[in-house]
Amino acid sequence: MDANDVRRKWANRSGEFSPEYYAYYGPNETSESIRRVFEERLDPSASILELGCGPGRHLSHLREHGFENLHGVDINPDCFEVMADAYPDLADCGTFHAAAIEEVAEEFSPGQFDAVYSIETLQHIHPDDAWVFEALARSASDYFVTVENEGDQSVPPEDRGVNDDEYDFPLYYRDWEAVFAPFDFEQVACERGDRDTLRVFRRTD
Repeated sequence: MDANDVRRKWANRSGEFSPEYYAYYGPNETSESIRRVFEERLDPSASILELGCGPGRHLSHLREHGFENLHGVDINPDCFEVMADAYPDLADCGTFHAAAIEEVAEEFSPGQFDAVYSIETLQHIHPDDAWVFEALARSASDYFVTVENEGDQSVPPEDRGVNDDEYDFPLYYRDWEAVFAPFDFEQVACERGDRDTLRVFRRTD
């Protein structure tokens, strides 16, 4: 599956992992973890971008706890129709981009956001589009947070490769600390869960 195939699958997603699916389940433990990370490190006025925001269940949770300068990008345009219905206050106050991350990453200004985060989204970026990580890192002035499936922790990251059997779209396992270190980010927190690993990176320059 090439990069265009990956993007097309997500842009047209229905059923499981669709915007309606995520809106139905609403905020979860990951939403609470992201909120805690930001409450400990940022002012409520901080500018926050979610990559792959879907219908906004995580951003809505942030908004309900005082964060209002919220932004999101998602490749599936249906997300924002679902958002308007499920989280109308977020839809009204936030700034959103209906586009692939690869299409908008270089449009963001350096340090445009105080924090950028991704929940099970960057793990689907095709290796041909790995250039996008530098552009995204550049857009974050203070923090970058990843909550991604990193595969079998007993296997070295460089040997985990890609999971293209379990789902109908590929999942690329990466060493996120190694990805963001060259862009002046250091890891300051790491929490391993049953499925995903939460990593907090802080800008060093």
